[in-house]
Amino acid sequence: MAAVPTLLLVSLLCGLFAYRCDGACAEVDSDTEAVAGRGFKLGCISCKRRSEVEGSATIEWHFKPDGESDFLHIYSYNENGPTIENEVFMDRIDWNGSKRSNDIQDASIYLFNVTFNDSGTYRCIIDRILTYENYEHNDIINKLVHLTVVAKATRTTASIVSEVMMYVSIIGLQVWLLIEMIYCYRKIAAAGEEALREAANAEYLAIASESKDNCAGVQVGE
Repeated sequence: MAAVPTLLLVSLLCGLFAYRCDGACAEVDSDTEAVAGRGFKLGCISCKRRSEVEGSATIEWHFKPDGESDFLHIYSYNENGPTIENEVFMDRIDWNGSKRSNDIQDASIYLFNVTFNDSGTYRCIIDRILTYENYEHNDIINKLVHLTVVAKATRTTASIVSEVMMYVSIIGLQVWLLIEMIYCYRKIAAAGEEALREAANAEYLAIASESKDNCAGVQVGE
């Protein structure tokens, strides 16, 4: 069981090491299932960190409802802050990405009070400019999130596996404790038997010695 935490620690350290050495951050896919009436984070992370180069980025989010063919511009974010571009999402979107930096690499947003009408395809566009000494490099990144809204959260494979592993761990721990208890009981019982044998031998030797002394006394008396 100790191998699992060790592997997790090694992975974490490797990730941290890669981040510091290569200057790259991991790209994480967004969740794709939201529950009606709850909040939901639309993830959009894409970066090749260049801390030695000044950068800036503007973000646009577009939405295409299920059954529709065109995307609607719903949200923008730049150095001046956020702008909700579609009244359907007014007061329902909050910025959940990079803060205190013009070089935005996490362009995630948070959607409040999800409805079934929010099912569809979301497109995140990151328009990023890196400013070098003699020129500027422009990079445009597109990411798609296919969102499904359900009435009740469904269990994912990952959650099922995690739960199974938890029960296996509990059963394994109980078996190990049982084995330890049996081992300790046998060890204590063996030690007790040895102590009884030693006590019996000591008592036998004491009786034999006393009998020998009594015999010697009788002979002298005669």
